[in-house]
Amino acid sequence: MEDLLQVGVITTTHGVRGEVKVFPTTDDANRFKKLKEVILDTGKEQLPLEIAQVKFFKNLVILKFKGIDNINDIEKYKGKSLYVTREHAVKLKKDEYFIADLIGMRAVTEEGEELGTIKDVLQTGANDVYIIKKDGEDELLVPAIKDCVKNVDIEGGVMTLHLLEGLRDINKK
Repeated sequence: MEDLLQVGVITTTHGVRGEVKVFPTTDDANRFKKLKEVILDTGKEQLPLEIAQVKFFKNLVILKFKGIDNINDIEKYKGKSLYVTREHAVKLKKDEYFIADLIGMRAVTEEGEELGTIKDVLQTGANDVYIIKKDGEDELLVPAIKDCVKNVDIEGGVMTLHLLEGLRDINKK
């Protein structure tokens, strides 16, 4: 399991006083209001940054960090990711999982057939869709619904799925 979970990516600066525009990679951008600190991955190190102010503009979050008061101090971090530790992450409800914990997980059928590895999760309006890849085969797309997802074992790294009638056929090219 990942210790750090991505919550956003710095897209550009905002003004000259050290504020940045952040594209949120979390389900709810309002969670930034409750965050006191984020971790900036510079590519060389991880810098903890204390959040001094949070504003919203369209689909972006505008953050001001304590101690960074100049555009020149923050401009070099454009395109860098912001993370939170697992302990500061949103509390999950029953049957909710962090995407970072699902990617790389083995996918098997109820009968034990190996389907492949979860490579990505598409977030659609209705429900998420798991992209499963097995060497030498087309990707398999499985909706993240109760009818299909029978068990998720985060510690064991295995998701047990029930493939609805015709699901394999839909995924064929």
